[in-house]
Amino acid sequence: MAKHSKTRNILLIILGILLILVVVVWCLWRGEIKTIATLKQVGENPYLYYMEYKADYDLEEVIEKDLDQNPKLLDYVTAKIGKGLPIKGKSAQVADENGKLRTFNCTSLQARNANGEGYLYGRNYDYFQNPTLVTLSHPKTRYASLAVSDMSHFGYSLEDLPTSFTKKLLCLASIYAPVDGINEAGLCTSIMALHHQPANQQTGKHSVGTSIIMRLWLDRCATVEEALNLLSTVDIRHDSIVGSGYHYMVADAKGDCAIVEFDKDDGWKTMILRKPSDKNHMLVTNHLLSPKFRTDEPDSTVGNPGSKSWWRYEVAEAYLNERNGVLSPEQVQECLGLVHWDNLVLPNGKTEVTQYTNVYNQSALTLWLRPWNEYDTTYHFELK
Repeated sequence: MAKHSKTRNILLIILGILLILVVVVWCLWRGEIKTIATLKQVGENPYLYYMEYKADYDLEEVIEKDLDQNPKLLDYVTAKIGKGLPIKGKSAQVADENGKLRTFNCTSLQARNANGEGYLYGRNYDYFQNPTLVTLSHPKTRYASLAVSDMSHFGYSLEDLPTSFTKKLLCLASIYAPVDGINEAGLCTSIMALHHQPANQQTGKHSVGTSIIMRLWLDRCATVEEALNLLSTVDIRHDSIVGSGYHYMVADAKGDCAIVEFDKDDGWKTMILRKPSDKNHMLVTNHLLSPKFRTDEPDSTVGNPGSKSWWRYEVAEAYLNERNGVLSPEQVQECLGLVHWDNLVLPNGKTEVTQYTNVYNQSALTLWLRPWNEYDTTYHFELK
């Protein structure tokens, strides 16, 4: 009898320890566990995922820590996820023969909606074949948003997908790594690469890296004016390891739109290009458009001729002008389809594609996404 009682007490102690561990894990990682539980493959597409972000994140801490390089940001994210445990992650972006990471090349536009009031925001993300993640977030006291991420930026590839709980953990980095998105105020933003022009502002303000400024805009801004005011409070520093610089487009639901660039010849000072009041659309590809640098001829000092940036701009601009900048969602897709990459062979023999084409409705707060491996299929997401 005493032996059975002793065994039972041992089992109760073990169960008590397990219960305490479960409680501790839940208390520490409740938000992260809830987030990972929402991650799902979209339709039958093995490389398109959707996730609802339910964990806490602190952009003020990111700003204060000056996390302006991808490795520093990823180390920060994995430390936040691990809460002291040694969880590691690294970018899966592809390096070129010189050890530099290959840069993506994209097309973004805003046009007036032909099917009703408001505006549409379109975007081609041209890069290699990588998995894509759409993240819905509802930060406390901030704007909810839908944002799209290239999953190679935080460790995934076509051969390394989030197929288990531990492999899903790095998806939590998506909140810090949008490449385009829309918030509940209808503000949209996206990023385009610029050949060998990583901005490195040094004005004494806290610095933020390539994608964090877009997360700040999505979380905190309802209008272009608010986005530009926020921009003036930080220094932008693009990760020099990547070997590329960037410019941004930001557009609000009322039709205001701006391109944010940086003066490579004058301390990376911010240059703002606003949409003219007499135009219904604005367009950007992968070369500088600010008057100081703008040229109609391909020029490697202000953009990326290898990505056919000037050709893409000319073709898309002609399409928009022909319709006075007023397009239906289907026409936005058609316009972007004219300049999307379909097995573009680079001089080094590597092949790039359009990873996805997005059309955001800035009034209805919806996203239509067409991925590279199912380019005739469109997936629908709602900001709710």
